[in-house]
Amino acid sequence: MSQDLSRAVSAPVSRHPHGVRQVALVLGGTAVLAASSYVSIPMQPVPVSLQTFAVLMVGALYGWRLGGLTVLAWLLEAALGMPVLAGGKGGLAPFFGPTAGYLLAFPLAAMLMGWLAARGWDGAHPLRAFWAMLLCTTLILLVGGAWLGAMIGAAKGWQLGVLPFLVGDVVKSALGAATLALWHSARTRLPRT
Repeated sequence: MSQDLSRAVSAPVSRHPHGVRQVALVLGGTAVLAASSYVSIPMQPVPVSLQTFAVLMVGALYGWRLGGLTVLAWLLEAALGMPVLAGGKGGLAPFFGPTAGYLLAFPLAAMLMGWLAARGWDGAHPLRAFWAMLLCTTLILLVGGAWLGAMIGAAKGWQLGVLPFLVGDVVKSALGAATLALWHSARTRLPRT
């Protein structure tokens, strides 16, 4: 992703002459995040979904500010009862149950991914993008697993909240890096105006 696009998309809405565009990006991003929630495999106590992939893509493509804001807006939609989380869940219960740690980590991971992407850990450098994605998914797993471990014990937290997701997160990181590389390739082919 170009630095110009990153700056334009991640500038605060109040200072950016295209604030309407940023609001549209946030709404579009929350729709993508909600859709990713419905691609899930129900497991107990934490389902497998494409949420992590979508959260990190939003961070990488939107930048740390707008990416973090978009993920927070999506979580606000969930807190207000909209069925935008895995399994069509919404309301306050997911923010206090087994998945709360993952939800807390999502905006942090999106912001970290956006920050790393702006510093060259992006589609122009797919291997770096992979490592950035893997670092961010690890952050999500550690925070989520720690919360779950506090609820049910550290060993069970690891067994149920981290271990089942390790292989999938490596695959999602590779898919994310490939997607960012394709995005970068497409952007560099567009004529500059």
